Amino acid sequence: MCGIAGFFAKSDARNAPAGATLLRMLTALSCRGPDSAGIALWGRGDDGLTVRVKLGDGGDLEARRREVLRRARRATRVRASTTQGSLLRLVVTKTEPAELAAAIESVAPDVEVVSMGQRLEIVKQVGAPGGLDAEFAVSTWTGTHGLGHTRLSTESRVDLSHSQPFWAHGMPDLAVVHNGHICNYHRLRRIYEQEGVRFYTENDSEIIGLYLSRQLAHGRTLGEALRASVRDLDGSFSYLAATADALGFAKDPFSLKPLIVAESDGAVAIANEEVALQAALGGRYQAREAAAGATGLWEIGGPVSARRGRRARRVA
Repeated sequence: MCGIAGFFAKSDARNAPAGATLLRMLTALSCRGPDSAGIALWGRGDDGLTVRVKLGDGGDLEARRREVLRRARRATRVRASTTQGSLLRLVVTKTEPAELAAAIESVAPDVEVVSMGQRLEIVKQVGAPGGLDAEFAVSTWTGTHGLGHTRLSTESRVDLSHSQPFWAHGMPDLAVVHNGHICNYHRLRRIYEQEGVRFYTENDSEIIGLYLSRQLAHGRTLGEALRASVRDLDGSFSYLAATADALGFAKDPFSLKPLIVAESDGAVAIANEEVALQAALGGRYQAREAAAGATGLWEIGGPVSARRGRRARRVA
């Protein structure tokens, strides 16, 4: 029942009102999930990395903030730090992402790097989408593209860590939102854990970003990784994924979860309810239901790549 949303400005407009657009889309989708909401947005960026950190689930958060800063400064130069809502925001010089995340998360088991990227920032919270603007002023955020999620929890607990979007830990600028179930999640999780991967939740959606990051690390493009996921991920799913310069989608081979793609002259909007597309694009646009097993990709400065679905071979 979760609501997923994606927005992509075709003109590479770094100042497109992506935050306000995604907030309208999530508000329209709020009936699909009142438990939590979040937005991932790819903004202007700079030469460093922007890091969003969850300081923990309780205790002395100010002491946690100071200790996170101390350990981050041992790993790299911290150019700016602010606390916004429930998250600490750091701007640092370029460094090895996995090492920086490990340094920050060594403060305490419930300290978590929520996002990291040259252009990516993720904010999320328990509660309805409107709280995102009250806490993080997301309606003022600008950027080329973004993802949104409003969640109805069916299995795992409701807290900030289990909320989406999910950053693909260790891979800067890669994030996903998902509606559905990944039925081979436990098998894939065991494989990844044997290779030393840390999981932060019991939410099956977390596996998608990790899967894509491994595909990209082995030299595949995002489009190739999306197409491979239709074969390798088992279940009923529609998901959106984005990097610093692209946004795409994938849908399961049985078309069990809805996903609608709409395009106007200036933008692309994707969601699992048309009411969200109307909230994003307003006037005239062309909409289509993504086919079974379909994938699609929009790249900044590049042509659209879309592929109709077909019955995919399952891998054991």
